[in-house]
Amino acid sequence: MAVIKMHPIVSSNIAAVGYDKDSQTMQITFKNGSTYTYTDVPLAMYEGIFTADSAGRYVQQFIVKGKYKSSKKK
Repeated sequence: MAVIKMHPIVSSNIAAVGYDKDSQTMQITFKNGSTYTYTDVPLAMYEGIFTADSAGRYVQQFIVKGKYKSSKKK
């Protein structure tokens, strides 16, 4: 997997997000310092973070709640 470039976002819970189109892999770094990698995420789901009224709510509702496999970066 390629190194994913992270993009800071305005959110009370999320520090930055990044996406690799080739592998459909998304990374999210939360403000508590933890980073999670989500696999098989369509590009549209990643792009939705930037247009949502609340990035944190969007991520909880559409990404985190068991829809995509995830792993915590150590």
